[in-house]
Amino acid sequence: MRLRTFCLYLSIATCASAAQAGRAVSFEKEIRPILEARCVKCHGPAMQLGKLDLRNRAAAIKGGEKGPAFTPGNAAQSILYKRVAGLEKPVMPMDGKLTTAEVESLRVWIDQGAAWDAELTSKSAKDPLKEYEESKLPAGAREFWSFQKPVKRDPPAATDARFNDNPIDRFLFGEWIKRGLKPAPVADKRTLLRRAYLDLTGLPPTPEEAKAFLNDNTAEAWPKLIDRLLASPHYGERWGRHWLDVARYADSNGYEHDFDRPNAWRFRDYVIRAFNRDTPFNRFLLEQLAGDEVDDVTYDTLTATGFLRNYAKVGFREKDNPQFRYDYLDDMIATLGRGVMGLTVHCARCHNHKFDPILQRDYYRLQTSLFSYVEVDHPLVPKEQADAYYRQQAEVDAKIAPLRQAIAAIEDPYKLELVKLKYTRFPQNVQDAIATPEDKRTEGQTLLANQVIRTTRVSSAEVARHLKPEEAVEVKRLNREIAALEKQRPAPIPTAMGITDGDYRLTPDGAGDEPAPGKGGKREVVEGTFLHTGPGAYKAPPAHFLHGGDMYSRGSIMKPGFLTVLNGDTAPAELPPSHHRTSGRRRALAEWLTSADHPLTSRVIVNRVWHHHFGRGIVPTIDNFGHTGEKPSHPDLLDWLAVDFRESGWSFKRLHRLILTSQAYQMASSWADAGNVAKDTDNTYLWRFRQQRLEAEILRDSVLAVAGSLNTLMEGPAVFPQLPEESLKSMKNGIWKVQQEGPDTWRRSIYVYRKRGLPFPFFEVFDLPDQTLTCGRRNVSTVATQALTLLNNEFVLNQARRFAERIKALAPGDANEQLQIAYELALSRPPNAEERRVAQEFLQKNTLEDFAHVLLNLNEFVYLR
Repeated sequence: MRLRTFCLYLSIATCASAAQAGRAVSFEKEIRPILEARCVKCHGPAMQLGKLDLRNRAAAIKGGEKGPAFTPGNAAQSILYKRVAGLEKPVMPMDGKLTTAEVESLRVWIDQGAAWDAELTSKSAKDPLKEYEESKLPAGAREFWSFQKPVKRDPPAATDARFNDNPIDRFLFGEWIKRGLKPAPVADKRTLLRRAYLDLTGLPPTPEEAKAFLNDNTAEAWPKLIDRLLASPHYGERWGRHWLDVARYADSNGYEHDFDRPNAWRFRDYVIRAFNRDTPFNRFLLEQLAGDEVDDVTYDTLTATGFLRNYAKVGFREKDNPQFRYDYLDDMIATLGRGVMGLTVHCARCHNHKFDPILQRDYYRLQTSLFSYVEVDHPLVPKEQADAYYRQQAEVDAKIAPLRQAIAAIEDPYKLELVKLKYTRFPQNVQDAIATPEDKRTEGQTLLANQVIRTTRVSSAEVARHLKPEEAVEVKRLNREIAALEKQRPAPIPTAMGITDGDYRLTPDGAGDEPAPGKGGKREVVEGTFLHTGPGAYKAPPAHFLHGGDMYSRGSIMKPGFLTVLNGDTAPAELPPSHHRTSGRRRALAEWLTSADHPLTSRVIVNRVWHHHFGRGIVPTIDNFGHTGEKPSHPDLLDWLAVDFRESGWSFKRLHRLILTSQAYQMASSWADAGNVAKDTDNTYLWRFRQQRLEAEILRDSVLAVAGSLNTLMEGPAVFPQLPEESLKSMKNGIWKVQQEGPDTWRRSIYVYRKRGLPFPFFEVFDLPDQTLTCGRRNVSTVATQALTLLNNEFVLNQARRFAERIKALAPGDANEQLQIAYELALSRPPNAEERRVAQEFLQKNTLEDFAHVLLNLNEFVYLR
């Protein structure tokens, strides 16, 4: 029946298309209305996005940055048709799709030669740009579930006393009854012990810790264990790692040059400390967004501002390509959107959001709240000490500057000639672009020339081979003087990578005014970032609405603000601090995000915590609570947790206690019921605990802990475990220090150097996420390379040897006791009779080291159960 219906539909559609093709399409009656109403506002008199002008046929055929809008007689090869038909992205128009009939009319019109009468005009009574800037929310936009404030409804009573003490269980129990599901029994104490340790600290329990828990038969044994683990400093290392994924933390810039960030680790340590002291989440966010604007500024709050500066960065100043700055701002918005609000706000950069009621105006209001940021390394010493340090540095710089100028005067003529020789290695079109005067280069030539000029360098060592003898002597003398002066520099002071407000302006070269709205401007841009140190209150630089996301298509100057659909237009957008050195816009943003009126922030964060405990969020799409995300499986439970979290002081540790003391968390994971599996195959309604593969870092930490190798030293600069030779050879830029494999590198994996351009191979094979983007949920794959890594990786083999040595030392000469200890260390339980028999047979033909290696490869070792 469905096949016949589809064939009938296809037949009708084909006949309709044939009927269209058999008649002449009227430009005046059918095409002009479409183009004037939907196209020329962005490609007409006010602006030409992508340099495409659709006011007349000649301009359309000439086309823009992507080529001609259409090829008369060939719609299938015409960008205009492919974009409106959805065959090529981005789909046009930006403000909503054309009807099927309109798309078909355009196709036939182009195929018929695209006859065109008089020039088009915009049908809008208003300025089309202004009209788009003032777009309204669609009717009913706020009715979507996640845009409404969460309500704390009373949890239903459970008829089974086991599930009536914890509100989480009561909500879950109601769904089990409704769906005819049976809850799993409680897991055994050893399973719960290992589960809690790995979940809260990321480390397996020691035999002594296991014994203490197993011997405690009081009702308080489990709650006391949870409190002890939450008080452990390892808790911050475990749960701080989850937040670092959201914060896209790394120790290097990324991209081609992947420069080192020598002070990035201070942000990592701040996050660990914040989790260990149970910093309320609203304060945690405030410090990261506006740690320089709070009333009680400390070294920690200044360090926290590294959150916004964690973006991957091209290794040049924005002066070389001012577009980079807007890309970094977009990254901040994407991180705040997905990481904090669970919304893809960054999708509104070029147009109103396609799926969610997020206006492009809201994107630029949010960008304006962040626009005045400048990068800064915050001194972590008293102001007097910092001032003295910078003054001494400036004095040395002033003495060195004329010496460097003298060297440049000798070397620069040679460099100029040598770089010309290097340019000859590039294709002819690149050489032509470089040879063309800057003011006469096309846009393509400008991009080509800038990239090559920027990256092609001549070193002093290369120049030295061409210097005249007397010039070489002079350069050596000047360099000796510079080296002597360098020794006069003061000892470095500690600094933290962060941001603050400053003055950032992009102006046409040589002009005092910015490009007129919508008119573009010269591509030569001068850039400046300045900290506000003068008298009077700080005034933020202007930020504009950018039509089509194009920095040269400037619209109105924007005021700071937030998302209209979340009533962000009613919240204060500036909260200037008492020191008046910053605008207070970032503080206002943080206050809005954590206000009682915000419907998403508390929902998103409790859903993250739930995901990490249970392997799946109540909303499975962790970073997307919008229309394209999945809806919550337990909406009332999610809302109860969100409101309770906020009302109880935004405490993570309280939330952990609530979850871990629930019966849902303590259920067995290996229990199965045929009826349950048939009704809820994916365990969406949590009738048993969900097994989870350990993340890469926790797997490595567990190997180190079991082998007795783990160095528990906390905080400090990153460590560099040994890399395979081929990995080191593949590294082109940035750093990877060569450290001897041993206790110094056997620290917890959160301290391993996070190099964007060269992810640590062991982590990468176990699904390390992309370190350039915010990540709420890691991918979990099962591939052969993981098994091969555990079998053949030199680190694993070395730790297996150490594990075997530890077993021997604890039970010298006693084979049965060695088996017992090996299982207790690796799996937190003794072997059963069958496992003991198999192990004894294995050890008759293999070494204890081989047996230790086998234990590290077991699923039970790699999974949290």
